[in-house]
Amino acid sequence: MSGGTAPKVAVLMGGPSAEREVSLSSGRECVRALEAAGFTVIAIDAGKEIVDQLKAAAPDVVFNALHGRWGEDGCVQGILEWMGIPYTHSGVLASALAMDKERTKAVYRAAGLPVVPSLLAPRDEVRQRHVMPPPYVVKPNNEGSSVGVYIVHDAANTPPQLDDAMPETVMVEAYAPGREMTVAVMGARALAVTDILTDGWYDFDAKYKPGGSRHEIPARLPDEISQACLDYALRAHRTLGCRGLSRTDFRWDESRGLAGLILLETNTQPGMTPTSLAPEQAAYCGISFPELCDWIVKDASCNR
Repeated sequence: MSGGTAPKVAVLMGGPSAEREVSLSSGRECVRALEAAGFTVIAIDAGKEIVDQLKAAAPDVVFNALHGRWGEDGCVQGILEWMGIPYTHSGVLASALAMDKERTKAVYRAAGLPVVPSLLAPRDEVRQRHVMPPPYVVKPNNEGSSVGVYIVHDAANTPPQLDDAMPETVMVEAYAPGREMTVAVMGARALAVTDILTDGWYDFDAKYKPGGSRHEIPARLPDEISQACLDYALRAHRTLGCRGLSRTDFRWDESRGLAGLILLETNTQPGMTPTSLAPEQAAYCGISFPELCDWIVKDASCNR
């Protein structure tokens, strides 16, 4: 979106997903930043009546600050396409594709991007036996923010006892040892590489609670690895058809050099909270948070 007067922006936040609280935090930060950038802003806690909420607000553009299912998987994007309201971040197909971890990895493989072996399996079967040799990770195939992640160590004698809240079909992937890193992509530009330092698994609390993790930017890496991270993130963004802002996560096993670098997933709705990684990378590149939000709004469109 471009033009003269600043558009009226509706920020969609909250919603019914498992990541509701994170989305509310992201949304509040974005509302403040967009107001600071000079926009007229309406905050919408997205519910089942979202179409009526949008009709009442009559925005020129929607800033999508939803996380997780329904807001990040193509559903709300389809509603906005139907209503003809320009919106931010990725479109219907890229959002749905990136939310499906196993299909994302199939796209990565087709593009020559490195991933670990993985499979989809019934939840009950995963409870009963090791569906692949440990160590491995079990996670929902279509949730983000490390919601519902189980790590099965190589010394585990019994399979994981998954919670009943886990979906009937789960993704099981070989455990990738090493450092956790991430790269945000803003349009056609990979911003930087962040090394995520935690005392354990980079889980939901580590991602979103103050002090849960430490971010080193730029990551202290061999130049070959830094350049590969930037290149792979941009290729993932383009191959999946992402738009606006995305973030791709990596693991790197230092002992294996470049062969030890693998992609985990691409997030089409990166967190916009005080501890979030993409805004930190933008700031490192000299782009303030209001400037980042301003760019995201001006990038908005339909038919994404």
